Parts: sequence; structure tokens; C-alpha cells
Amino acid sequence: MQFENSRLFAQQLDTKDPLAKYRNEFIFPQINNKNAIYFTGNSLGLQPKLAQSYVNEIMNDWGNLAVEGHFQADKPWWDYHERFAKKLSKVVGAKPKEITVMNTLTVNLHLMMVSFYRPTTKRYKIICEEKAFPSDQYMIASQVRFHGLNPEDAIVELKKRDGEHNFRTEDILAKIEEVGEECALILIGGVNYYTGQVFDMKTITEAGQKIGAFVGWDLAHAAGNIKLELHDWNVDFAAWCSYKYMNSGPGNVSGCFINEKYHNKKDIPRFEGWWGHNKDRRFLMEPEFQPEDGANAWQISNAPVLALAPYLASLQMFDEVGMDALIEKRNKIVAYLEFILHEIDKEVESSFEIITPSNQEERGTQLSVFLHGEGKELFNYLMENGVIPDWREPNVIRLAPAPFYCSYEDMYEFGQILKRGILEK
Repeated sequence: MQFENSRLFAQQLDTKDPLAKYRNEFIFPQINNKNAIYFTGNSLGLQPKLAQSYVNEIMNDWGNLAVEGHFQADKPWWDYHERFAKKLSKVVGAKPKEITVMNTLTVNLHLMMVSFYRPTTKRYKIICEEKAFPSDQYMIASQVRFHGLNPEDAIVELKKRDGEHNFRTEDILAKIEEVGEECALILIGGVNYYTGQVFDMKTITEAGQKIGAFVGWDLAHAAGNIKLELHDWNVDFAAWCSYKYMNSGPGNVSGCFINEKYHNKKDIPRFEGWWGHNKDRRFLMEPEFQPEDGANAWQISNAPVLALAPYLASLQMFDEVGMDALIEKRNKIVAYLEFILHEIDKEVESSFEIITPSNQEERGTQLSVFLHGEGKELFNYLMENGVIPDWREPNVIRLAPAPFYCSYEDMYEFGQILKRGILEK
């Protein structure tokens, strides 16, 4: 499509947008009495209007039914988490029985490590990407130390080439082959949080398993953002948070994928608890653990239904729209934002360097932009004038136009505010 940097053109794109109606299903922060141009769905998604009613439903059931809400509520609490499996399986490309929802992301990654990081004298190394999200770095290092190993020896970081912003798949594959039989686990973020690069998960998973390692993925920036086929890619396990592109609310619950080949295996270690016990026998209070069928065997505690409610509300919209439609708009609106940035670049002395891959297959909703010649003052100007982006040192802004609620006119208006911010300094 031949884009134009004009308000009329952007408005015409919005008129033709089949997802435009969903913008009205979200609550926007107000800046200068106007809806903010919201670019931080990669950090915290906007609140769906439907979320309040789902939370209120549980509050009312709690008030009216008290403990009986576990069984007598319209959506009984004792199996509330089971309502997620079918809807989430479509989002991440899995079988419903391979999905469960529990805890929070780093907690779930720790729990997955119990099952899938089992170092031996010979096979003990973990491959991850350099400068992974700090929580992942802390988690991996603490797991290594827990097993009595030295992180400097046991952790192998994938490196970018000098002067390049993104990882090359061929370099990743070469490192996997080099570590070889010493590799116990590969654990990488499916979408790099800083640059927005999407990794070739299928190819990397195949390569890791070929050398005998488990392969897992942190999908914090991937779930609800990119096309995932976890089952078909034969991924061993994955976990993701729900509060970014999936709009479930701050710090909310995490989803897990555990490949069906590990279900009902008696030799797999895991931390166990009441809610992972056979559902039909759970209230018999038996002393011996009998695992639930499928990923629910990794459940530990009863479901935090007040936290789950907003996630379930958001998933209603994902189920209505489907990932294919979201990705179609994502590709178009990100391309339009990229066009706008290049057009504004021509009109100002500063230069913008987009460090997110230009190849559509290697990126999702996020564009990370180096603001050469600019500092945090420009970010502050944007914030004061109706734009909410994300700042990362030294001078990168991350822009994530989530397709559910961002409009093409937002992209045009952002370009105008950005230009004024540079020219008026």
C-alpha cells in the first residue's frame, strides 16, 4: 500500500479497519482532556471495559454465596482456571490440555525449571540471550546456584555481532552446536523486550532438541502479539504474562504451556500441590498425590479468581477476533508507524534509527527507535503532550501500537507531536 502522511489518509484507514470498533471497548488514560496515544501495551495493556463486570461478578458471588461460590457461582471458582485452556490454546497454538493458568511469570519459569532443568555432571549448561530481561537473568542464575553450579560456567549467553542490534539465527544455531552435549536447557525470550526482534522459535527448538537439550520460551512479549505454534514446533515448555498484549491488569497471572509428551509421566519432577491433584478426588483429602491430566498437573494452589477475572474478560475479545485478524492489523499499523517515522525524519535535523528488524517475519507490534541527537527531554515532551511511549536507556523509545485499541490516526498525530517536540526545543 502507498501510505500518506496526512490526517485524512489515516482517518480513511480507520474507516476501513474491521477492528476499529474494539477501540471503544477499552479505557484510555486522559492527557489534556483527550485519550492518550498509548504505545505501551508491550508493558501494560489498557483495561478492557468488560473487566470490571467480570470482577464484580466474583465480588457479588463472594458476598452472596461466601464459601459456596466455589461450587454454586455462575462460574464456579474451583474450576475457574479451566475456562482459559480452549481460548488460550488458539492464541499460542497448542492443545487445550497443554495449557494452564496460574501464579505469575517468573514464578512459573522457576516451576518449569524444576521439571526441565536437571543438570548432570556432563550436561548442565543453559543457553540464553545476552541482556535478557533482568528477571530472566536473575531467575536463571539463581537456579544454577541452587544446583551448586557457577553461573559464569553454566550460563552461555548468545551474542550479537559487533555493531549489530539483533541476533542472527545462524549464530544461535552455531552456538547450540558448539555447546552440544553440555547443554541441558535453552531458555530464550521469544520476542526480545528491548529491540522487539522475534526469534525463529521453530528452528531453534529443533536445533536444541537435536543436541539433547530441553527448549523453553519466555513469551512475555510474544503471547497475544505474534503467531505462535507451540505444539507444532514441539516446544517443551513456555510461560507468559497476561498483562501486556493480553490486557489482564498489572502484575496479573501467567499462562503455561507444557507439551503433551510430558503429561502423565511418572518420572518427571515438579513441585506439587492440592490443585494439581486429580480433580475428581481432590476433596477426599488423600495423602498420595495423583496428578491431574495434562498441564493442570502443574497447578499448586487454588485459583486466584479475582486476578483471573480480568484475563478471562480480555480473552473473550481474543476469541471473537482471532490472532490472524489481529496480526493482519498489527502488520499494517506498524508499517504505517514506520512510514510516519521516516517521513518526520526528513523534516527535522535529528535522525531516527529503528533497531527492530524491518523484516515483517522478525517483528511484532513493537518498534524500538534510537533518537539520535535527542535525549529524555523529547520523551518528557511526548508524555506531556498526549503520548505514552516507553523510555529505555540510553536514548531508545519503544512504540507498540496494539491493534485492539490503537488507531491509524494515532500514528499520524504522534508524528505531528514528535515533530513539534523536536522543532520547539
